[in-house]
Amino acid sequence: MAEFVTLEVSDGIGTIRLDRPPMNALNRQVQEEIRAAAREATVNSDVKAVIVYGGEKVFAAGADIKEMAELSYVQMSEIIADLQSALGSVADIPKPTVAAITGYALGGGLELALGADRRIAGDNAKVGVPEILLGIIPGGGGTQRLARLIGPSKAKDLVFTGRFVGADEALQMGLVDEVVAPDEVYAAARTWASQFTRGATRALAAAKAAIDQGLDTDLDTGLKIEQHVFAGLFATKDRTIGMESFVANGPGKAEFVGE
Repeated sequence: MAEFVTLEVSDGIGTIRLDRPPMNALNRQVQEEIRAAAREATVNSDVKAVIVYGGEKVFAAGADIKEMAELSYVQMSEIIADLQSALGSVADIPKPTVAAITGYALGGGLELALGADRRIAGDNAKVGVPEILLGIIPGGGGTQRLARLIGPSKAKDLVFTGRFVGADEALQMGLVDEVVAPDEVYAAARTWASQFTRGATRALAAAKAAIDQGLDTDLDTGLKIEQHVFAGLFATKDRTIGMESFVANGPGKAEFVGE
């Protein structure tokens, strides 16, 4: 039984909930519980979309520095791949995902949020990667996902300075996608996620795979990835249902079964 991270499922939406007061510091136990929750969200067919949420006050203020400060070079070199994959496990969920950010999302907390497909922040949110102030760099995927999301120049500014970014600036630079009142963050995330609870599950997974995998390669290879996943959908029930419904009733009325 997980102590700090749970997956709560209701109405087709799975919420990966972080609850390690006071700041949801991401120690190794929390990291592994995030990985387990992401895996559970992946294999649970009742989950059609996923929210990552740290609660009303804070998303996650970063790694557990007290724990990390005790590690040697040899120890860190042995666990860094696990740390990176745990914080990146949300990115591996083949379903629409959204990070609901309240308060601080710093260091590993922001790296966790970067793995989501969308980020919704409260207008009081502060995000950043302040690792440089500790004499290190982001190691949970931040240098890579941040640069891919907002471009290398803006990513370097944040990584080099370690500064905190407010919600409005984060929205302007594309670091978050929507800003709402702090007490509306989770509801806004559910509104976005609820669009997919009756969607074509395999087509959504294919779309996500084509986009994410295509971004990691050249255009020609990306187009071949698109060809492969596109053709594969013609073996699904939902493709038949969707096209027959379109012919009979027009768009947007298909009742998909997720197969």
